[in-house]
Amino acid sequence: MAILANLAILIAKLIAAAFTGSSAMLSEAIHSLVDTGNGALLLMGQRLSIKPPDETHPFGYGKELYFWTMIVAFVVFALGGGASIYEGIVHLYHPQALEHLRATYVVLGCSAAFEGYSLAVALREFRKVRGDRSYLKAIRSSKDPASFTVLFEDSTAVLGIVVALVATFFGQRYRLQWFDGAASVVIGCLLMTVAGLLAAKTKALLIGEGADKETLLSIREIAEAVPGVKRLGYPFTMFFGPQQALLTMTVQFHAGFSISEVELTVDRIEASIQAKYPQLKHIFLEVDTVRDVKEESLGGEVVLLEKSSTIHSES
Repeated sequence: MAILANLAILIAKLIAAAFTGSSAMLSEAIHSLVDTGNGALLLMGQRLSIKPPDETHPFGYGKELYFWTMIVAFVVFALGGGASIYEGIVHLYHPQALEHLRATYVVLGCSAAFEGYSLAVALREFRKVRGDRSYLKAIRSSKDPASFTVLFEDSTAVLGIVVALVATFFGQRYRLQWFDGAASVVIGCLLMTVAGLLAAKTKALLIGEGADKETLLSIREIAEAVPGVKRLGYPFTMFFGPQQALLTMTVQFHAGFSISEVELTVDRIEASIQAKYPQLKHIFLEVDTVRDVKEESLGGEVVLLEKSSTIHSES
């Protein structure tokens, strides 16, 4: 529905730009074109990311979403920002009087209503996941680019419409024809800024961003609360998608634990952590000191050594 709405807004803006000759309106049409394409790219990324793991991708295809979000950032920067700034500079050097301004106000007003509603929906959905954190902190710690990409795009869309409305009004009122070109440049700069922020965040996810400090501290507290745990190493995490992450951590048990007690305690640690953080699909716990584990049988101890003191729990 969002893609169809952006497509309808795009057509209306293109018609208005053709009738009025407004550079700002054309920039807004480019913005809507970019939003429409980006919506399709994100949808494709979401569908590709849910493919099940296979031999070549044992951790799944979750990073497909991160890749296509990076493509979205490039599209916003080059096509959206670059084209808008170019169009604005052309109109700054060759300003022209705007015509059929009533059509401009009608289209911008309708666009403001649609984009404002879309932004309100995006904010409502994002509030569900941000909890008591600030918006900036929630975006920094988010692993789902679809949520904050929509938030970025809708916010920029509303700001762009406001800029176009202000430029059209004051350009008409004070007969300043260069206002239209300046507005187009401002809209282009807004798009490039958003593209830069989106690219920086998506790059962090692509190269293996882990959980935030609060989550890591919580993981340690959960594991330490399990009976039998003596000491824990630093928890290392990496996300392969919004709902799929890996956790590795060194665990030292109290002296005298048997092999079966170690395995039971590991299961408890895994269950406790995944109860709060179900996105941790792959958990690797490494036993710090094998010698502290009591030998139930010679065979049992040999098996533990052959596993390199590492126990892998995966759901």
